[in-house]
Amino acid sequence: MNKPMVAIVGRPNVGKSTLFNALAGQELSIVKDTPGVTRDRIFADVEWLGHSFTLVDTGGIEPESDDVILSQMRDQAEIAIATAKVILFLVDVRQGLVDTDYKVADMLRRSRKPVVLVVNKVDQFQKMMPDVYEFYNLGLGDPVPVSGSGRLGLGDMLDETVRYLDAPEQEEEEDSRPRIAIVGRPNAGKSSMINRMIGENRVIVSDVAGTTRDAVDTEVRYGGKEYIFIDTAGLRRKSRVREELERYSMIRTVAAVDRADVVVLVIDATEGVTEQDARIAGIAHEKGKGMIIAVNKWDLVEKNDKTIYKYTNEIRQTLAYMPYAELVFVSAKTGQRFPRIFEMIDAVIENCSLRISTGVLNEILTEAVAMKQPPSDKGRRLRIYYMTQVAVKPPTFVMFINDKDLMHFSYTRYIENQIRDTFGFRGTPLRFIARERKEK
Repeated sequence: MNKPMVAIVGRPNVGKSTLFNALAGQELSIVKDTPGVTRDRIFADVEWLGHSFTLVDTGGIEPESDDVILSQMRDQAEIAIATAKVILFLVDVRQGLVDTDYKVADMLRRSRKPVVLVVNKVDQFQKMMPDVYEFYNLGLGDPVPVSGSGRLGLGDMLDETVRYLDAPEQEEEEDSRPRIAIVGRPNAGKSSMINRMIGENRVIVSDVAGTTRDAVDTEVRYGGKEYIFIDTAGLRRKSRVREELERYSMIRTVAAVDRADVVVLVIDATEGVTEQDARIAGIAHEKGKGMIIAVNKWDLVEKNDKTIYKYTNEIRQTLAYMPYAELVFVSAKTGQRFPRIFEMIDAVIENCSLRISTGVLNEILTEAVAMKQPPSDKGRRLRIYYMTQVAVKPPTFVMFINDKDLMHFSYTRYIENQIRDTFGFRGTPLRFIARERKEK
């Protein structure tokens, strides 16, 4: 089940990143006393009273600014608002109610989303409450006083937030069709790939980076099967503006990946794999999604007998954390190897849902331990009693052991490799959970 999104929005310098860090429990957002410093939304999974949701930090909203950076931040905040189930509207008690707050409030009213009005920097509740009451003028209900830096009032704010998460949603019919997210940098050819798949120009294709403004679901029929392809706006290139904190957003990519069964990362063959490609792939990896890497525009690359090996090695090195990902070289323009993409999608979906019996797993485990002895420390050796699979999408295994401190990452990877050698699991990550069981 996908987690609902909760977006923190407000004008610049009201303390959004500070509040985000307090809720996330770690310093995930950059905090600096400069308006507009958060260029990127950062994401964190938060739990409160049995509710889980994805918290989204946004750049500040300047509704009428002509500044290029601030206008882009406004666009990204609007996307966050459209995607979120609940919005935390942050204002600053020290600066008081300003004209920009009214304009942001109007924007939020038009979204028709539940809004929790949060008055930040209330470090002394009794002394500052009269200043909090001023924000009733926004017409968004009761203001909730908090101090992000002092971590005060956060419980009341979260109580109000999860109250909206409990609101029933319209029941949708179960759709068993596979969902495939097409992600990648701007202008890598994502929309062209979908157009090639459906045989018509249903998705706008342009040489201008960032043409696709919203995620678009497209039905594709191939080989007697139906698929839902989710096209996304690409991550933008880094701006040439000379600021050390210039970063851009990924909310559509994160939302699309969250909904998908399989993620197809489109890489521009003429530019090669980049840091931005690695960032996008990392989102899919962390969320445990099936992964296919499609190197597009392969028809534009001058080739010899070593070209494909060079590209493969470069991609595998940059994306070393996901060696399981399938790799295919295609051309949306010519249709080269497009049937192979559908074959890979079917195989990856099957692998993501593959279950292995406990008996077979433990046969593999016994043989693996016999070939390579578990690690030890100070005379105490790791013992793995047994292993069982507890989930799919991604396949997740629990190993019952005597001491978690002895379960080195390298040995977990060794066990994973033994399982992959037997069952393949190509295209899907595997998750391993170690649980201690005290020796009698």
